[in-house]
Amino acid sequence: MSNFSVRTASDGSRVIAAVQQLGAYPHTVCEDLIRWAAQTPDATFLAERRAGSWRRLSYGEALARVRSIGAGLLESGASPDSPLGIIADNGIDHALVAFAAMYVGIPLSPISTGYATPEASPARLRELLGTLGADVFFAGSEAIAARIATVRDGARIITDLAELVRDGAVADDAFSRVGPDTVAKIMFTSGSTGTPKGVITTNRMLCANQTMIAIVWPELAGSPPVAVDWLPWSHVFGGNHNVGIILRNGGTLYVDEGRPMAGPFEATLRNLREIPPTVFFGVPRGVVLLVEAFRADPAFARAFFAKLRLFCSAGASLPDPIRHEIIALAKTYGTDVRITSSWGTTETAPFATTAWGSPEPDVDTIGTPAPGLEVKFAPSDGRTEIRVRGPNVTPGYWRNTEATRGAFDADGFYKTGDAAQLKDEADPARGIVFAGRLAENFKLTSGTWVNVGALRLALLEQGAPLVEDVVITGHDRDEIGALIFVSRAHAAKLAGTAEAEHAGIARHPTVRDFVAATLARHNAAAPASSTRVMRALILPEPPRREAGEITDKGTINQRRALDLRAASVEALYAGELGPEVLTPALTAVKAGTR
Repeated sequence: MSNFSVRTASDGSRVIAAVQQLGAYPHTVCEDLIRWAAQTPDATFLAERRAGSWRRLSYGEALARVRSIGAGLLESGASPDSPLGIIADNGIDHALVAFAAMYVGIPLSPISTGYATPEASPARLRELLGTLGADVFFAGSEAIAARIATVRDGARIITDLAELVRDGAVADDAFSRVGPDTVAKIMFTSGSTGTPKGVITTNRMLCANQTMIAIVWPELAGSPPVAVDWLPWSHVFGGNHNVGIILRNGGTLYVDEGRPMAGPFEATLRNLREIPPTVFFGVPRGVVLLVEAFRADPAFARAFFAKLRLFCSAGASLPDPIRHEIIALAKTYGTDVRITSSWGTTETAPFATTAWGSPEPDVDTIGTPAPGLEVKFAPSDGRTEIRVRGPNVTPGYWRNTEATRGAFDADGFYKTGDAAQLKDEADPARGIVFAGRLAENFKLTSGTWVNVGALRLALLEQGAPLVEDVVITGHDRDEIGALIFVSRAHAAKLAGTAEAEHAGIARHPTVRDFVAATLARHNAAAPASSTRVMRALILPEPPRREAGEITDKGTINQRRALDLRAASVEALYAGELGPEVLTPALTAVKAGTR
């Protein structure tokens, strides 16, 4: 008997869903907090580094403080119609004010701190806060508070939670009126396909999502999970998925101050060496750095995998060589470690598909739908769009009726904008093949479609470890091109210099030869016009997070990068190419270089 049912929708599209039912789930997110505060009040919920040591917050302490802060929020001016904006790094205070808002039914919107840096455009923050319509904010620092004040006149900006402390009984009364359809959060999209939109996220979405996860990843049951995690809470992966897993299962989250980039990643390594996790969540950029650390220190790899039960990389596709290396290390040093990935969107809270069931889907897919979720495959301009419907799917966008209307089809399925198809039409259990963002994919002048996501991943696999990210060009052009970001640290190694920050290191002759050889190998393996890269430019500086080129989860924002790098794109296609542009002639000469 198949684990999945297949039917035909009213528009003729195929719809698949898990046979297994989702079952009951809590009505509100804070029910999990109340449960663990009663059952394990002294267990650590959250921990963060302060002056070199860990500051800890227990479940009992968390609930008591959430109730008192929630009471203060009810007097602050925030309300169900006027959300609370939070611009702060991950941490205990951020968590307390966020859960306090959810406890009393005030929507909260965690906004990326990247919007509030001195280098960021004030216009982008002003536009986002205007869309949100908040007049009360929690700021993680005085500098952020000052930034908010410059773009939001008259806003109340809180930097010290002590000013919100009141009698928690008032909050309890408000909590009694919170239900599944109460708006818990407004999560802004990354803007990878346009202006960021505020995704309405209800308690029902978050609670149903965690129940889906509990079914497909039974490894989370048993002993409470322990995670060391940096993923920003302004993004659904970190703030909804990871924090939610810890809370649902009564676990402990150690807030990691590191980031998946040279330098800041040292903090992550220090934390992981001190706190071996039982669950690990990451994005490909960070997983690559982690594997490099394992290669250099087998003892660290042994300690890391000793207690690990679940290793999940999401947010983008993980290069095959890195995934196989993780699998091999888990078999060597671990015991029954699940190595997996998942797919979802901000609008799905975010979990939607993963490898689960018996037998599990093929490894080159994004898995199959979680229980309770229906997946539709709808024709779209010669391709197939994956659409979803279920209790974890958003009802729409905050104060944007036009975007909400356009987000759903006639059957009520959310149109994700992602291209996908079943690997085997006769056997949906084999999984769904992801084919990139519909808005990112483009046609050459020949009419040939280019799958940006697959091409980018192929170049990353060929160019590892030097090639760190790639932006694909060629829309309405005759040929595909690429803008290439390289790792400064690996560029310095290739060049035989310690000057990793030197502006010219990215275009050192040895670095150019390596990238040229990467293109040669790729073109030899993928010579079709839809896959071969005929021109490339190595960019001398890394992508700019403050300008929106890098999302909170550490992945490239293709559209934003193309807009910001318009001059580089024009240089790629100039009538007379400059010497910095790599061309097929050069790649042919250097094909043997590695």
